Amino acid sequence: MHTTRGAVRLSEAELGGPLGERATLVQFSTAFCQPCRVTRRVLAEVAEMVDGVAHVEVDAEARLELVRRLEILRTPTVLVLDAEGRVVRRAAGTPRKVDVIAALGQAV
Repeated sequence: MHTTRGAVRLSEAELGGPLGERATLVQFSTAFCQPCRVTRRVLAEVAEMVDGVAHVEVDAEARLELVRRLEILRTPTVLVLDAEGRVVRRAAGTPRKVDVIAALGQAV
């Protein structure tokens, strides 16, 4: 996962789900994306393990305007948001659980 520059901020309305009290893991997926299933499981497990962290999955095909704005080029893409909804980290591909936990350290 790499750090993002600029203060892109996302709201609950844009994401279609609630922000976590401490951080939010946002996953951009598509219907036939095999790695998205693994990513969904990894992020859900991390969100259950870490208090105040939410996992929100966004259907990239249904939210093309948001995908373009955020320059999402492939699925899965994971964004880590801080408590205010600012993007602090992002990565494309299936993340390892340890990397997600480490990235959360920057958000909380």
